Amino acid sequence: MKTLNLGILAHVDAGKTSLTERLLHSAGVIDEPGSVDAGNTRTDTLALERQRGITIRSAVVSFAVAGTTVNLIDTPGHPDFIAEVERVLGVLDGAILVVSAVEGVQAQTRLLARTLHRLGIPTLFFVNKVDRAGADPDRVLRQIADRLTPEVVALGRVDATGTPAARWIPHPPGDPGHRARLVDLLSAHDDALLAAYVADERAATPDRLWEALVAQTARARVHPVLAGSAVTGAGVDALIDAVTALLPATAGDDHAPLSGTVFKVERGPAGEKVAYARIFAGTLRVRDRIRFGGGREARITALAVFDGGDATPGDAAGAGRIVRLHGLADVRVGDVLGVPPERPAGRRHFAPPTLETVVEPVRPADRPALHAALAQLAEQDPLINLRQDDRRREIAVSLYGEVQKEVIEATLAGDYGVPVTFRETTTVCVERVVGVGAAVEWIGRDPNPFLGTVGLRVEPGPVGGGVEFRLGIELGSMPLAFLKAVEETVRETLGQGLHGWAVIDCVVTLTHGGYWARQSHAHGVFDKSMSSTAGDFRNLTPLVLMTALSRAGTRVHEPVHRFRLDLPGDVVGAVLPVLAGLGAVPRGSTLRGTSYLIEGEVPAGRVHALEQRLPGLTRGEGVLEAEFDHYRPVRGPAPSRPRWDHDPLHRKEYLLAVARRVTGPR
Repeated sequence: MKTLNLGILAHVDAGKTSLTERLLHSAGVIDEPGSVDAGNTRTDTLALERQRGITIRSAVVSFAVAGTTVNLIDTPGHPDFIAEVERVLGVLDGAILVVSAVEGVQAQTRLLARTLHRLGIPTLFFVNKVDRAGADPDRVLRQIADRLTPEVVALGRVDATGTPAARWIPHPPGDPGHRARLVDLLSAHDDALLAAYVADERAATPDRLWEALVAQTARARVHPVLAGSAVTGAGVDALIDAVTALLPATAGDDHAPLSGTVFKVERGPAGEKVAYARIFAGTLRVRDRIRFGGGREARITALAVFDGGDATPGDAAGAGRIVRLHGLADVRVGDVLGVPPERPAGRRHFAPPTLETVVEPVRPADRPALHAALAQLAEQDPLINLRQDDRRREIAVSLYGEVQKEVIEATLAGDYGVPVTFRETTTVCVERVVGVGAAVEWIGRDPNPFLGTVGLRVEPGPVGGGVEFRLGIELGSMPLAFLKAVEETVRETLGQGLHGWAVIDCVVTLTHGGYWARQSHAHGVFDKSMSSTAGDFRNLTPLVLMTALSRAGTRVHEPVHRFRLDLPGDVVGAVLPVLAGLGAVPRGSTLRGTSYLIEGEVPAGRVHALEQRLPGLTRGEGVLEAEFDHYRPVRGPAPSRPRWDHDPLHRKEYLLAVARRVTGPR
């Protein structure tokens, strides 16, 4: 049986979880579809998801239809949980992007559509809620073509729109209008079809057009659109048929070396780690000892394969399957199982969190429990970027928005019994190198107290290039363990620059290296005081690197979001001063009937304030879309963040902390 790993994505409240329930019901997996309002859906299993009526964690269910096992992955719709969506994208064969027939294309819809297009994931659009008052599928279809992609074609029409009797009517194969639209759309990507049609219009038969539609949908060149209602079931059977007919089932070699990716980690009833993984190639069996995460090894103690609605215990899983694994105690989200897949699943598709807050326990005695609880949450969502300041006894987490903070608070109180409070949310800045700086400390020469020579040069790198470490010395001139210690410490140290922010987009070159070989006394006892160790290089590298960085200089940059603001024309005069007061810079405005579309940039830290003020300024009619765009230099005094480790910029205190000794001037 073929396997299709299918993601359902949407803006929050577009109805994707309800659609998941309806798909399971139509496929015969459940007797009655669950309700988000009633809190009895199959995929929203967390108590907090049921209470709030939103999806927080991705969930996997499955059903079989037309000889294909469909693994259905329900993802969060709220932008604060975009990290969950990111982890799923790399394991998908296809996607359904749900759009509300009432609200139409919304902010998250645009972001998801652009990402699916960039990754080349075959996608169907489903216009949901056609039975609701105010539904307008034709308007939404125009919005999809205008705002998301022009490469769309509706496979039918809706009758009795906006009533409980609304139903989906597929276009008949011989419909001349539908045939003309298919020819225009498909021939733009198929020269053979175009040539045949020009030579003889009768060559564009329904069968040939359908074959072209299947091929181009599988290559993500075109995107069929269907419509219906998850509540009434209208159009859902047609959607299931389209999924199995138009989206490509996975192909993989069961006999190839094992290759997979972990996209989700959770804790089991006994506190053990449970990993969810997509197998791209090979076969995974219980009791197999596998490599994962670039070097760690463990034995699979149990596995379950998604089949018939839920995970079913099994002995083996082949290529294309999604499995739930036990036994990988050190597993993390994004870990590769076996050899890396041809299609990397761990790369960044969305912007990192741009906000941060300090978490404090209500009861001081709960501080150890708080750290343990946050560490477990970080296993499930690595992008919360847990940061512990032992010097101030503070724990900070990164955020996408205020709703995510509320969810973390409720989770800590409800699941771990640790009530917490949060400090004011702050913006996470970065530092960029502005010049070239170099430094070197020699073994056996003051003020270097360590048994190693390290020389580093720091210079700006390309935007988006991250931190690049280069060797300016011969590879064999130092033991590999010492080179690795220098590189790892460079990357770790750059997590806090001159102003306390992470340093990005730079090139660090190791220009000098030296060590004392292992030496022993006459009786053969190893003498650490005469021999270099990796610890010498780990302790010395921060001193050299921060000296070089100080000579190069850095500039603090703040995250900036690109925004689109739809608002009534008569309130533009009241909104523009507010935008200016929040540091927003309009880049253009367009009059559309009685409304205005304003586009521009706004500091990430001001987006929440704009969201709060917008309803009052626009009588609730303003619609804001905002997403991360770039970092820009901070205007005015550079903000700083206190360091949370031993500060290599202050030599005396650093040496007292790491080596219990002081050498040379401060």
